[in-house]
Amino acid sequence: MIRTGVVFAAGAAAGVYGLVKVRRLAEAFTPDGMRDRANAVFLGVRMFADEVAQGQADAETHLRERYRALEAGSRSTMTAPLAALTNREEEDPR
Repeated sequence: MIRTGVVFAAGAAAGVYGLVKVRRLAEAFTPDGMRDRANAVFLGVRMFADEVAQGQADAETHLRERYRALEAGSRSTMTAPLAALTNREEEDPR
């Protein structure tokens, strides 16, 4: 008797599940459903493009900071040998 109730409940749950799936599938192929899917695709593409643009801006900022740091470091290292070379030329009266 209990076994019959379990089988009945499982069958009813499977029927409801199948009915919901079929209804969702049928709604997806209506004009409104297709329009919703197309809008979702365009929204996803727009969001992806925004993410790429933000990533490019972040990378550009990072690279600019890095090059400024390298440029500042190279100026300090470049001026020291240049000053030493200038002093040598002044000291060596060939």
